[in-house]
Amino acid sequence: MITDNASASAIGFSKSENIPVFIVHPKNYDNPASFGIELLKILDKYAIEWIVLAGYLKKIPDNVVKTFSNKIVNIHPALLPSFGGKGMYGLNVHEAVLKSGAKISGVTIHLVNEIFDSGPIVMQQAVDIEACYTPEEIAKRVLKVEHILYSQALKKLLSGPFHIDFNRVVFEE
Repeated sequence: MITDNASASAIGFSKSENIPVFIVHPKNYDNPASFGIELLKILDKYAIEWIVLAGYLKKIPDNVVKTFSNKIVNIHPALLPSFGGKGMYGLNVHEAVLKSGAKISGVTIHLVNEIFDSGPIVMQQAVDIEACYTPEEIAKRVLKVEHILYSQALKKLLSGPFHIDFNRVVFEE
């Protein structure tokens, strides 16, 4: 597990499961490429094949994205391509959805590329938010779906071949 947050709750879980934990701060590096080189060293040491993001809100360095092309998975609390991009995370997303007047929001699982929230879409699920009147209410409804959909998407990605068509992940039978 690699994090930039020394108090991330996943650290305790990782340690209890004997998963090595690395705390690496991007601000300790001169530029994104040098930060990426450090990440790649760790990933290579453990022969990592996939990167699964959970709560990491910064842009992944381009050299890491290129090395792990179509092998980095992220979750987004809205239906991309709407309500994505830099700064669109957490309650910011749900506030934007609410202000837009949308009656549905949802969850998007996507592969990561060099542009925030624009990689190929793996899975999506809509969430009815018509009865929601605060970003917090939307967040609560969406989070329930996030936990289920992310695990389903990861199982599909890891269990079989796929290809990219029209910025969508297409699973081959």
